[in-house]
Amino acid sequence: MAKDDDDQIEALQLALVRFQQHAIEAGERDLVIFEGRDTAGKDGAIKRVVEHLSIRNTRVVALPKPSDRERTQWYFQRYAAHLPAAGELVIFNRSWYNRGGVERVMGFSTPAEQEVFLRDVPIFERMLTDSGVQVVKLWLDISREEQARRLEARRTDPLKALKVSPLDAVAQEKWDDYSRARDEMLTRTHSREAPWWIVRTDRKPEARINIMRHLLKLLAPPAIAGSVPPPDPRVVFQFEASALTDGRLQR
Repeated sequence: MAKDDDDQIEALQLALVRFQQHAIEAGERDLVIFEGRDTAGKDGAIKRVVEHLSIRNTRVVALPKPSDRERTQWYFQRYAAHLPAAGELVIFNRSWYNRGGVERVMGFSTPAEQEVFLRDVPIFERMLTDSGVQVVKLWLDISREEQARRLEARRTDPLKALKVSPLDAVAQEKWDDYSRARDEMLTRTHSREAPWWIVRTDRKPEARINIMRHLLKLLAPPAIAGSVPPPDPRVVFQFEASALTDGRLQR
C-alpha cells in the first residue's frame, strides 16, 4: 500500500475515533452491515475501520452456521441478540442477508423461506430505524477476474489458510447464480429507511478509504463529517435499478 494511502487511512481512523467519542456520549446505536461475494474485502475493510476504536463499545459479529435449535427459531432471532445498545457500534460481517445469498445459491433454505425473508426484511429493518438504530448496508462488489486471483492467493498463501472456506470451491462455478441472487436481493431489500450502498473493491486500498469516508459522512456529526473528503462516486454509490444493467455492478 502506498504511503499516501496509509496517510489517508490514518487520518480517517482518527476521524472515526472522534466520531465514536461523540456516539458514546450521545448514546447512539449504530449498525453497519458488510455483505458481498467471497474475497470482496470485508475482513480487511472491517479491520481498518475498528483498528483504533473502543473494544468495549465496538463489536464485530460474524456468526457461524445456525445450530439445530437456531434453525427452529424466527429467522432474525439470533441476529437480534447482537444489535447495538446505547453508545455501541456493531458491525455484521455477513448478516441476515445470508438467506438472500449463499443459502439461496447453495440450497441451504427453501424457496418459500427465501420468499418470506425477502418480504419481511424491509419491515424488520424499518422497525430498527424507527427505534433509533442507524443502519448502513454495504454491498462490496468484485469482478470475476479479481475474485479468481484472490481465491488462488488464498489457496497458495499459508498465512491465509484460515480464510479458506468450502464455499470457495464453488464461488467461481456459481458466479452467475450469485449474480442473480444479488440482483433480486438488492432490488427487493433496498429501501428509503435502509438503502444499499455499493462499493467497488477491485482496488483494496481505494475501497477501504472510501468505505471509511462514507461511514463518516453518514454517521458522524457535521463538525467531524465536514472535515472528511466525500467518497469517490465511482467507488461508492447508492443502489438503483439501472446499476444492474449499466455496468456499475459486476456481471
